[in-house]
Amino acid sequence: MGSYYEKKSWLKTYPEWLPKEIYLPGQSLLDEFLNAAKSRPASPCIHYFDHTFNYNDIKKMAVALAAALSDMGTAEGDRVVVVMQNIPQAVIASLAIWMRNAVVVPLNPMYTADELTYYLDDCGARLLICQDDLYEDRISKAVAGRPDMIFITTSPLDLLGAPSTQQEQFLHPTKRSFTETRDFMSLVNTYSDRDTSIVYPSADALAYLVYTSGTTGPAKGAMIRHDNVVHNAIVYREACRLNRDDIVLGVAPLFHITGIVAHQAIAFHLGIPMVLFARFDVREALRLVERYRVTFTVAAITVYIAMLNFPQLQDFDLSSFSKAYSGGAPVSPTTVKKFIDAMGHTIYNVYGLTESCSPATITPLGKEGPVDEKSGALSVGLIIPGHEAWIVDLDNPNIEVPPGAEGELVLRGPGIIDGYWEKPDETANAIKDGRFFTGDVAKFDEHGWCFIVDRKKDLINVSGYKVWPRDVEDVLYRHPAVSEAAVVGFPDEYRGETVKAFVSISKDYQGGVTSEELIAFCKERMAAYKYPRIVEIIEEIPKTATGKFLRRQLRES
Repeated sequence: MGSYYEKKSWLKTYPEWLPKEIYLPGQSLLDEFLNAAKSRPASPCIHYFDHTFNYNDIKKMAVALAAALSDMGTAEGDRVVVVMQNIPQAVIASLAIWMRNAVVVPLNPMYTADELTYYLDDCGARLLICQDDLYEDRISKAVAGRPDMIFITTSPLDLLGAPSTQQEQFLHPTKRSFTETRDFMSLVNTYSDRDTSIVYPSADALAYLVYTSGTTGPAKGAMIRHDNVVHNAIVYREACRLNRDDIVLGVAPLFHITGIVAHQAIAFHLGIPMVLFARFDVREALRLVERYRVTFTVAAITVYIAMLNFPQLQDFDLSSFSKAYSGGAPVSPTTVKKFIDAMGHTIYNVYGLTESCSPATITPLGKEGPVDEKSGALSVGLIIPGHEAWIVDLDNPNIEVPPGAEGELVLRGPGIIDGYWEKPDETANAIKDGRFFTGDVAKFDEHGWCFIVDRKKDLINVSGYKVWPRDVEDVLYRHPAVSEAAVVGFPDEYRGETVKAFVSISKDYQGGVTSEELIAFCKERMAAYKYPRIVEIIEEIPKTATGKFLRRQLRES
């Protein structure tokens, strides 16, 4: 079967500056960083609130931490869990881990103890680096009964100096320490004068395990190589016309594939700074865009909506912010128009998955993506250079459908992962002959613009985070009142989608239960983006003749 990449003339719609092919990287992410540190040692690497660290500063701390990790026995191929918000230590930890040719496993700080336990069991990590304000409440519970694990903790305040005006940003505004953990900055200071031999990873070595539900749950560790990420950083460079004058707003989490590629990797590749501010705060984001003259980011559409809704938006000079991209959730043409009216710049669309290492399609800077006449949806862009795309029949993946017809989007190229960590069956189901079956229903127009129509499966996309309905249903079933629970995505103007649960109550349950009580029950047991914001109690969940929930009917109800 020929691919769109091979057969369709619409690739000529790329501007001249966006080549059909880009070179395949021969360097690792560590090489990219070290090259920048060598050529631009005094240039800013990270702006953290109002503090700046140059490339040499970050390199020194990473080398010191790598020496400490070496003494702790961290070896080639080991998985090291990192649980942090967007703070410099997350970057330093990743670099130090790669200096041991080990693998970064970035996890969401919002995960509960139960969720963390699953990920630790699955990846087999023996070393965990986290924020001190996460350790006591959740991580210590998740790792109970693991005497062989090593823990390193750090405070978001460590690199801010004291006193800091940013203390109010954090849940715990003071540094905390624990007898069973080692302190991140103490290790950096202790090992700052130690010699360490950097173990350089090859370009095709494993850089990350990034957990995703993919097209079927439960969560799986996507095996991401260094060259997967570097290739797609180059795609961002070309498509977004990025250069050494650009400054990146690190608004997407660094544990998420967007933050990994569109923030950290592109900064290393070009030797430019990232602006980090722990967790998203709209006032702080606007202030820092103005302060550092930020030019570029890739963010969930909720970030831009929050900016547009900020009452004092016009008080900030955002004229530099000319390369604003959005991915992870549908983008309304109405929101784009409001952004243009308020900012003087447009929002460009991009589509990708963890398995495609962020961009799979992108709207090149200066191009205006079309709007689908049928659905009113804004195009997510053109297939990125070096990649192939197919639209195949939903029932028979061996049949390619013509332009304009809907089907499952299939991708192949140097940004696509090889598979899932120690899950051969799931890998075989999703990736065949290097072709990744996304599970997303899409179509191309005659000019090659891609439109995401629907999801083949039932994943819910909440502000760019993927929620597998069964995860939410399993929690609901723990409540003694719940007889049946079906979870779907419900349109949400701010989040793109929100989680909605339909619940039937057990006839044997003594006593009443309200929707609010069920929401609170889930909220206590799930990450903030996962728990249902809406619970509708109904007599019975509608089903097919074979007993499967009619989710489409529920979504339309």
